[in-house]
Amino acid sequence: MRERQVGASNNNAAPWVRPLRFHLSIIIVALLVAISVPIIWLTHQQGSASALGAGEQQMKALSRRTIERYESVFSNGYTAISATSVLQPMLSAPPAELNAKREFMMKVLQSSPTIDGLYLGYPDGSFIQAVNVAENPVWAKRLSAPPNSALALRTIVRQSNGTLAFWVFFDASGRPIDQKPIEDSSYDPRRRPWYNAARSQGAPVSVGPYATATTNALSLTLAMPMQKNPDVIVGVDVLLQTVSKLLAKEMVSGNARGYVFDAEKNLIVHSDPAEMEKLLTILSAPPKVAEDLVPIRDPVLDAVRHLDWSSDSTEGKITRFTVDGVDYVAQISAVSFSGLMRGNTIVITAPLSDFTGPTEALLRKTLLVALAFLAAGIIAALLIARLISNALFSLAGNARRMGDLEFSGFEKVQSWVLEINMLGASLASASEAMKSFALYVPRELVRKIIASGQAMANTAARQEVTVLFTDIRDFTTISEQHSPEEIVDMLTVYFELMNETVEAHNGAIIQYLGDSIFGMWNAPTANRDHVADGCRGALALKKRIDNFNRENREAGRPELVTRFGLHTGVAVVGSVGAQSRRQYTAMGDTVNVASRLEGINKQFGTTIIASGSIRAVAGEAFGFRSLGDVQAKGRMEPIEIYELYDLAEPPPEASPEKT
Repeated sequence: MRERQVGASNNNAAPWVRPLRFHLSIIIVALLVAISVPIIWLTHQQGSASALGAGEQQMKALSRRTIERYESVFSNGYTAISATSVLQPMLSAPPAELNAKREFMMKVLQSSPTIDGLYLGYPDGSFIQAVNVAENPVWAKRLSAPPNSALALRTIVRQSNGTLAFWVFFDASGRPIDQKPIEDSSYDPRRRPWYNAARSQGAPVSVGPYATATTNALSLTLAMPMQKNPDVIVGVDVLLQTVSKLLAKEMVSGNARGYVFDAEKNLIVHSDPAEMEKLLTILSAPPKVAEDLVPIRDPVLDAVRHLDWSSDSTEGKITRFTVDGVDYVAQISAVSFSGLMRGNTIVITAPLSDFTGPTEALLRKTLLVALAFLAAGIIAALLIARLISNALFSLAGNARRMGDLEFSGFEKVQSWVLEINMLGASLASASEAMKSFALYVPRELVRKIIASGQAMANTAARQEVTVLFTDIRDFTTISEQHSPEEIVDMLTVYFELMNETVEAHNGAIIQYLGDSIFGMWNAPTANRDHVADGCRGALALKKRIDNFNRENREAGRPELVTRFGLHTGVAVVGSVGAQSRRQYTAMGDTVNVASRLEGINKQFGTTIIASGSIRAVAGEAFGFRSLGDVQAKGRMEPIEIYELYDLAEPPPEASPEKT
């Protein structure tokens, strides 16, 4: 608000003229930005390049770790079948040495939780299988296993008198807790692909993925012949779901994906559990049925299929690609060990931001710190500019108030700038001088002279005015009965009351004439409703003086009973006097009549006498009691007079004063 008021005088200034705070802020902010922005930009560029390099290195490390875990799963299976293939008790078909077989197979499963099952197939169709019920709840559901089952052992014995098949369930300590016969004993290992592949090749083989006979789960099987009897085949199952969980566990973030492809680039493992469920359904269904199933919707997978997988490095290759505007990095690695899993490929993908995240976070933190310092510098610049500007605005406000002769809101300005303090002190001294001057002249007059550039200082003109004269009854007697100091004190309070009331009703006191006042409306400030304001002002003065006199009576002080004369008409208004000293006043018959009306109150015992001119203009808004026509001293024509009273109060009953 203060800026708008001070700046109002600059409306005609050049368009580039702005407050000092604007120019200071622009200069300081421009310097800060010119220095800091290039430094921030260079830091961001170098940090981004470092983040990309760190991301690729992190991706390679993650890929190596994932491949090692992937190979370790199958290495455990390979170790299991390798150890089993040399054990003598495993050569004979069950039920021979059944306890030894069971004890060994259970220890293998307990030490290798990623293996779903370990089994042996014999050339006579016998079969023995140990499965991990605790790790794979599907087994427990299919077999209706007891609640505390941890392992289960299936035994199929081919005998001359028939086939004996049963399940034995064990708790975590290896203690048997239940046994169930197998009604359908048609399972024959000699018809399974793993048995035939290992027997025909006479070497370790990997088979799958295919659906297991009992749980219908997709599995990869490692199988190999016994060393001393190649017709006895030992195998282990590793579920694709187990591999999927392994990949999911090794992912760097929720946005990363892991895939395993076979030699024909067919997807066999997906790290996302939901997508893996779809994949298991598709792979386990017949081809014609699989075509109608819900496909895997993974845009990253489609992009991976079209990447160049060829690499001369044993560590695979790392490549970048973009999907839907997001930059990804992929590590492609072929996996094989001991001649198994040949042709399988692991691909790990992740948004580049997942790897560069920590570096980017550190970079962002650094940038934020730099921006914070820049912002702090800008804020400091704005505060400094504001402090200086506020001080200047306060000084300008003080100067404006001095011009308006208003000293109540004069602000004390304190600044760190010496020149501002000096200017503030000078304005304060000037304010004190003008404050003293304002006590001796009507403020409205001075304001108008200043506003008009003192064009009216040497002029007087005819205009309509409403004039009020007042006088204190028996003031001479009161002065004789009290000391001059008491009289001055009472008049000070009295005149302050009079001045406040007249100004509150848009009038101005032109002169103090002893104990009397000369007030006027419609000059020096124009007022279209000056007659009504004069009436309201006179009534308000009477009411306030009545209250003032009541307080005086209670305090034992004399009453200052006041009479009023109110008239409106044309007068010569303006500045009159000598060139070196002038006075603003009004002259003419209108002023003389108002003065005479005040004195006529003595004849009628009234307080406020208004002329017929007042009555004609004011209308019915006020109470007027006709007093007839009177002949004023020094005036030939009679004057129609009325007693003015408030309509809200009963009409007064007046009687002439005794002299």
